[in-house]
Amino acid sequence: MLSNKKKYIVNGNSGIKAQIQFADQKQEFNKRPTKIGRRSLSRSISQSSTDSYSSAASYTDSSDDETSPRDKQQKNSKGSSDFCVKNIKQAEFGRREIEIAEQEMPALMALRKRAQGEKPLAGAKIVGCTHITAQTAVLMETLGALGAQCRWAACNIYSTLNEVAAALAESGFPVFAWKGESEDDFWWCIDRCVNVEGWQPNMILDDGGDLTHWIYKKYPNMFKKIKGIVEESVTGVHRLYQLSKAGKLCVPAMNVNDSVTKQKFDNLYCCRESILDGLKRTTDMMFGGKQVVICGYGEVGKGCCAALKAMGSIVYVTEIDPICALQACMDGFRLVKLNEVIRQVDIVITCTGNKNVVTREHLDRMKNSCIVCNMGHSNTEIDVASLRTPELTWERVRSQVDHVIWPDGKRIVLLAEGRLLNLSCSTVPTFVLSITATTQALALIELYNAPEGRYKQDVYLLPKKMDEYVASLHLPTFDAHLTELTDEQAKYLGLNKNGPFKPNYYRY
Repeated sequence: MLSNKKKYIVNGNSGIKAQIQFADQKQEFNKRPTKIGRRSLSRSISQSSTDSYSSAASYTDSSDDETSPRDKQQKNSKGSSDFCVKNIKQAEFGRREIEIAEQEMPALMALRKRAQGEKPLAGAKIVGCTHITAQTAVLMETLGALGAQCRWAACNIYSTLNEVAAALAESGFPVFAWKGESEDDFWWCIDRCVNVEGWQPNMILDDGGDLTHWIYKKYPNMFKKIKGIVEESVTGVHRLYQLSKAGKLCVPAMNVNDSVTKQKFDNLYCCRESILDGLKRTTDMMFGGKQVVICGYGEVGKGCCAALKAMGSIVYVTEIDPICALQACMDGFRLVKLNEVIRQVDIVITCTGNKNVVTREHLDRMKNSCIVCNMGHSNTEIDVASLRTPELTWERVRSQVDHVIWPDGKRIVLLAEGRLLNLSCSTVPTFVLSITATTQALALIELYNAPEGRYKQDVYLLPKKMDEYVASLHLPTFDAHLTELTDEQAKYLGLNKNGPFKPNYYRY
């Protein structure tokens, strides 16, 4: 058991340079350090998921076996040991969670049923790095039903559902993930997915870009043989565009994050519901009358603002983009600079995809018991590393909740150490994830089956027709009935009766 109160002392090495450059990693993954030494190993190779020092061990349930999964010898019922999860014996519980998720993911189940006979992913070898939840499991099993071989790791060290990972491993999927990984565990798991004798991946499904850049940096010959990359996060897409701009992206990539079905549904509606869930589970807070500042008014910020406003909170917004800023004003929110309200707000939420949005100066000026959390993919938005200093005391209150205490007794409440709040501290709505997962599956099918020359070595948006198809698969859940154009109407608008119904430049 970890002590409930401890001081963190750092060596003054407060930052990591560059967003896509990798520090040299000299340790060999088959020569692992001791259990104690592993937890303090190395800064991360990229900023996306593992920037700050992490006390991940304390996030595991205290009733669990404290032995690292890397030190266990486990086999599934078929005798396979090609996986690394917390406890394979939890597989039955995970299977029940997956079955529940299937009921709320109608489009994926329909896609599985429609395309299973054709096997459009036969021969595809997909290596994935996403949140490992029941919803992801439905996606993975759908990809398997469509003919793909999959190997998977987690994109976040706190979001893995151990029982779901166990269920996947029991079903024969090589999964390397558990809740509460250390930073070294994180990269080890990714490497175990990739570095397999006799197995060459030809497709990548990524969330945040860590897997893509690991292969790009560590296995350049393998990277050149990849047929396509599908990326679903702002952070990962940004890094792909950086590679493309530098002329280093040698495979076509699909930007799922900016597809309509991802951005307008997952980013908006998912965050609108899950922000309240994450805050309530970790703090038991009453939202009415609380002053909240939300940094960023993109789709995630819009969802967070709408939810907290509806609960009676007083919501401020910070924004760099005048268009998003004007939207916030027209929606009834006061646009401010963070410095103007930092002393008075009760909650600070970041959702910009940027770095150092909340700095040590901001943290020093916050009021006592201010709650600080992040709804963006990356843990770079809040400068958590600056809080690892001798004069500050860290106190673990409950799982995923830390008090950071100043010498004068002031404390802030830091959630998930600045990592993604909803998937680290709660759950997200399954139905919305069905939309995203279906989009990912179709993007993989499109890239894998595209004829030579259709996609060059660049980053592409999902075809509009595909976005509309994903949406149509979810409408029967609501007993919704689409109006059909007559021939005369279609001719008048210059449209095909079956779509696409909007030009690529249309903003929904």
